Amino acid sequence: MPDTTPRKRQARGERRAASILDAAAEVFTEAGYERATTNAIAARAGISPGSLYQFFANKQAIAEALSERHIAALRAAHAAAFTDEASTLPVPQLVRQLARPIVEFNLANPSFQTLLADTGTPHASAKQPLHDALLARLDALFAARCADAPAAERHRHARVAVQLFTAMLPLVLAATEAERPAMITELEAVLVGYLQPLLD
Repeated sequence: MPDTTPRKRQARGERRAASILDAAAEVFTEAGYERATTNAIAARAGISPGSLYQFFANKQAIAEALSERHIAALRAAHAAAFTDEASTLPVPQLVRQLARPIVEFNLANPSFQTLLADTGTPHASAKQPLHDALLARLDALFAARCADAPAAERHRHARVAVQLFTAMLPLVLAATEAERPAMITELEAVLVGYLQPLLD
């Protein structure tokens, strides 16, 4: 019978590391990156600081691992938004498909916005590449729908659409659970109002 102990140990270690990142996400959201400490993260994870250091050398290493997790989840949200059929959808349905996965990602990962705003975290260095990737996806989608539009015009529309979404997102995230569906509807209405004359 094969010895499964190393695999069990590895799985247990992965679960422990994941629980530390879950705890770190909560602490970073509540305290911000600068004020968060490894002691607070360990306490939230229910382990000793020594146990935490078996997995992560310091706060920066924790933030880097959390950044990798967030970026992977955000890329999955982008993939869910920008499907092959997106370029053929009516504008209201298109806006819903583009906006909802990214809104849901931000709601599920409040620490993402907290760390993105802090220039001392790995999220800050990832901000521009993520922004550029989103613009490129939008630009390709606009090109598929408006092949005759000049490239500079498409780029401008993509930048404005992203800026509108970015400006509205904090209102959605700050809304109460009861108010949030209405705020998401408002966000989508703003984007439809801007995009419909351009894409129809």
